Amino acid sequence: MRVLIVKVSSLGDVIHTLPAVTDAQRARKDIQFDWVVEENFAEVPSWHPAVENVIPVALRRWRRNILKTYMNHEFRAFKRSLQSVQYDLVIDAQGLIKSGFISRLSKGLTIGLSNRTIREPMATLFYNKVYSVPWTEHAVDRVRQLFSRALQYEYDPQEIDYGVDVSRIDSPSGFSEKADKQVVFLHGTTWQTKHWPENYWRHLAHISTEAGYKVLLPWGTPEEKLRAQFIAQDNERVEVLDKQTLSGLANYIQQSDGVIAVDTGLGHLAAALAKPTISLYGPTNPGLSGTFGNNQLHLNSSLNCAPCVKKTCGYSGPGVTEEYAGNSFAVTPPCFASHGPVEVWQQFESLLGNLNR
Repeated sequence: MRVLIVKVSSLGDVIHTLPAVTDAQRARKDIQFDWVVEENFAEVPSWHPAVENVIPVALRRWRRNILKTYMNHEFRAFKRSLQSVQYDLVIDAQGLIKSGFISRLSKGLTIGLSNRTIREPMATLFYNKVYSVPWTEHAVDRVRQLFSRALQYEYDPQEIDYGVDVSRIDSPSGFSEKADKQVVFLHGTTWQTKHWPENYWRHLAHISTEAGYKVLLPWGTPEEKLRAQFIAQDNERVEVLDKQTLSGLANYIQQSDGVIAVDTGLGHLAAALAKPTISLYGPTNPGLSGTFGNNQLHLNSSLNCAPCVKKTCGYSGPGVTEEYAGNSFAVTPPCFASHGPVEVWQQFESLLGNLNR
């Protein structure tokens, strides 16, 4: 049976689909998957042994210059690749108009979520068949339910396996196995309100290195690189990594003892690798889309207005200030004051200690 998965973005959403692929592989030995995904995330599906072909799409880039895309025939090449196979089933696991359009563009029976349980109800116009899955379920469980109903098998919801074959992850140039204890700080995220304060990160780095760990700081944008350099100041046990591919980051995460992260797609990568991870949530709620799986601990804000799920902080109460290295600073957004560096490190060590018992 040949099945096409359409889950194009974002990184966290793509990773959320992997456990459903594992479920299907275990239940139906005859299934072979292909996967349409944004070019920036094409590495991720290739890590799963049940995925034979990854078909990159460049919707984000194409939107910036539609005329150029048409003139250089790039879209037509994608369409030819997509339509070169007659699929038994096409699963739109994303539920957006763009993913619905790609699903219908392919050759095969298209299925997706119903208009009452989908992010963009207009996407259902592209489907031949729909299934209702409750909004109250975590995103991982919603995809697992969709796959199990479409492919007619049962799975154990208490067991979670992302199915990542680490031997398929390419190692970056110069990469070597660790020689000491290491922790990765995933400090970069999209919304301004999801950022843990820089001074908190710097304080946490000092706590970590005093405890005998080397701290690794990845980055993806110039702003994130500046933050990483600030966190690493005056601490020779903190390393600002070179810019990495997703495979490179996966290798560093895999070799670490654990991860401390904000609400970011890379946190889901750590979860997929079953790496012990503390995830820090201020304005967002991990209940429906937080890191999911083994060895995951969420620290949520106790502030009355959290989680507000807003990109701009609307807090109007008294300000929260902290002091580090002789300097006072405002905790912004204040919802992160619920969990300072000392407590975060205590929770991290406790998580590692529980795994080693």
